Amino acid sequence: MAGDAPGSLPVQVVEQPRLLKLKESFIAKFGSAPKFYVRAPGRVNLIGEHIDYCGYAVLPMAIEQDILIAVEPVNNDVVQLANTNSLYLDFSASINDIQIDKTKSQWHNYFLCGLKGIQEHFGLNNPTGMNCLLDGTIPPSSGLSSSSALVCCAALVTLRANGKTLSKVELAEICTKSERYIGTEGGGMDQAISFLAEEGTAKLIEFSPLRATDVRLPSGAVFVIANSCVEMNKAATSHYNTRVMECRLATKLLSKSKGLDWKKMLRLQDVQDKLGVSLEEMLTIVEEVLHPEPYSTEEICKCLGISLEDLRSQILSQNTQNVSTFKLHQRAKHVYSEAARVLEFKKICNEAPANAIQLLGELMNQSYISCREMYECSCPELDQLVDICLQFGAVGSRLTGAGWGGCTVSMVPTDKLNTFLKNVKKAYYQSDVQRLALENNSLFATKPGRGALVFVEA
Repeated sequence: MAGDAPGSLPVQVVEQPRLLKLKESFIAKFGSAPKFYVRAPGRVNLIGEHIDYCGYAVLPMAIEQDILIAVEPVNNDVVQLANTNSLYLDFSASINDIQIDKTKSQWHNYFLCGLKGIQEHFGLNNPTGMNCLLDGTIPPSSGLSSSSALVCCAALVTLRANGKTLSKVELAEICTKSERYIGTEGGGMDQAISFLAEEGTAKLIEFSPLRATDVRLPSGAVFVIANSCVEMNKAATSHYNTRVMECRLATKLLSKSKGLDWKKMLRLQDVQDKLGVSLEEMLTIVEEVLHPEPYSTEEICKCLGISLEDLRSQILSQNTQNVSTFKLHQRAKHVYSEAARVLEFKKICNEAPANAIQLLGELMNQSYISCREMYECSCPELDQLVDICLQFGAVGSRLTGAGWGGCTVSMVPTDKLNTFLKNVKKAYYQSDVQRLALENNSLFATKPGRGALVFVEA
């Protein structure tokens, strides 16, 4: 499946209310009909937070909320972008002169990332112009991967418009690289699940090489997403990229302490691979080598035997140049323990013991505590929301996505779902006017959905 290209599905647009509405809006906007439609889903990560960029496997599933784009290839060199949501302004540019402004996380820049990734992969000298109208149902900056879904959707739009084909894996890898044009140092989970997802199953996503394995979730429980209504824009904050850098620096110091070629080591998984030890043994090494107190840039330079100039030019990313202290012990401890929890989660799903739901819930709770205490990527609202979810019947609850806002995912026994939803709604959303306004799209049960697709009118 992963070696296949994304599917192309003939549809009767008149029988699909959302597609029909999008088609009518497109005609009103551009004066002609779209030739095809592309859909890419958002995702919820069930377990495995902040470890994909360290090389470790994660366990997400696609959700039904998505980015949907109506497309008409045109005989000029202009890409025209419009959005059904009037908060997002129209944009047009020459397709031969794509400029992505890292300082502004405007919606069209994410489209341009996907477009540019395909252009550069094929070396397209004269790519086709396009009129595009986007309709999105993923809440923005909610940790459900709206930005990556847009990058993936744009890549598939560009691919189709230019008559090219790629496998799902190739597309996911291109989109992971091209999203970095906007300054996000992501690890590849979001793009992988957007393309590789299949209906009815979560996926264990592994990297180097990229591959996906079905993980059948236990019957008797559902996963419920609850939005804290605190937006966190990943590319616009240094939090996320600082964590990426703390993991890279921990990799360097652990490697140096063990006599490895630290200059070549980039990810925490590289250290484990080179040493040939278990994740549990890596946790012991972290305790031995890294101290819990924050490291100053001076101390890091001293440990590695390099100058501050070398640290800034050779290791630190552009947007972490001015960070003066780094917590290495806590970040490495989270990554190695979270990587072990992912493998345990998959094992429980495969073996399906009688108490599987309880065991999986406990792993989710441990993951959340580690995210909050060791990785410090929670916030007071997420803490409150997790507490409420556990109080009203969730067996496990944790933040999902980058954190610092966004959503929680909770595992809820099916027979408790209705009372759970009612009580969480009352306790978290109806107590706050702003949350109440967002309530309808903020709390919902979800099941594993399918990956990116092209629709053509039958």
